Amino acid sequence: MLYLSKAQIAAAREVDLLTYLRQSEPEELVHIGGGTYATRTHDSLKISNGKWCWWSRNIGGTNALDYLTKVKGVPFLDAVQCILGDLPKVQPTPRPVVPPKTEFVLPPKHADNRRVFSYLRSRGIDAEIINHCIKRGQLYEDAEHHNCVFVGYRNDKPAYGAMRGTLSDSTFAGEVPSSDKRFSFAVPRRASGKTLCVFEAAIDALSYLTLLKLRGQDWRAANTLSLSGIYQPRKDGSMRFPAALEQYLKDNPSVKRIVLCLDNDEPGRAASAAIQKELSEYEVIDNPPHSGKDYNVTTKDNHLPYTAVPFMIITYHIFSNYSFRQNSAYAVFDDLLSPDVSRRTFNVQRHY
Repeated sequence: MLYLSKAQIAAAREVDLLTYLRQSEPEELVHIGGGTYATRTHDSLKISNGKWCWWSRNIGGTNALDYLTKVKGVPFLDAVQCILGDLPKVQPTPRPVVPPKTEFVLPPKHADNRRVFSYLRSRGIDAEIINHCIKRGQLYEDAEHHNCVFVGYRNDKPAYGAMRGTLSDSTFAGEVPSSDKRFSFAVPRRASGKTLCVFEAAIDALSYLTLLKLRGQDWRAANTLSLSGIYQPRKDGSMRFPAALEQYLKDNPSVKRIVLCLDNDEPGRAASAAIQKELSEYEVIDNPPHSGKDYNVTTKDNHLPYTAVPFMIITYHIFSNYSFRQNSAYAVFDDLLSPDVSRRTFNVQRHY
């Protein structure tokens, strides 16, 4: 009969998940950014600051032993052996771990939304846009933790909830358990035109709408979608297509042009390139923020007021895809609804 001493078990508990995966399963690690990692098998399982959390299942822990037993279903003694590495690895008993299916339920609402409102205003989001989302049931403050809750809908029923901490020193970001990523946060909930602007996070989408308003444009005419995070491309450059974007295009067949406004960092650029390869039937424009990591940085640093698609790229886009007449540029720009449409229309007018 297998016997492990208390000292061996204690030693196994000291090994954090990141260290274990680097040593034993390096192919399972996916670097998200900074000190944050995910696993290739479970993209909602995040590792950061010595802890890990499987957001979609509301399971977490502090060490590799918890991960092997709770996520992979490895028997306890076998998991200790896997971590210690001084004994041959024992294959886990082939029994599938099926977490109990829980019904999607949004966290209770707080009596008011003051903390959420104050937090988003500190991030540069326009007050009218915040109130617009609150009134339509797409944003609220949860009662227990005072997090921002960004709500996505399936038809007229909530189906997704992204959460963001509101404390100034908080980096908390997660999802309501049993959220359906196919129905992520979108403003408006249904497309009102043929152009869709796609972002990694809800706050980036609201920042973009704020930029539109700051430049005197009708922000209500824009269609925005949050992917609630991005998948990492595989080694061959392909990637799992974002479930939220796939569902949105299925539900809104009028969309013909997609503007990818993903982050201006290595994961965002790689994801944008991979998504473009899968959208051959659509007109696709890659539109990262001209400066800063994301559109929220651009909104807060509003001393750079015209930071969307560089003029030369737009000019090339027009020449390459349109039979150009003097007024055709206006139709293209007006429909694109870029944050700097009015200035670039003026530039085109002067150029011609």
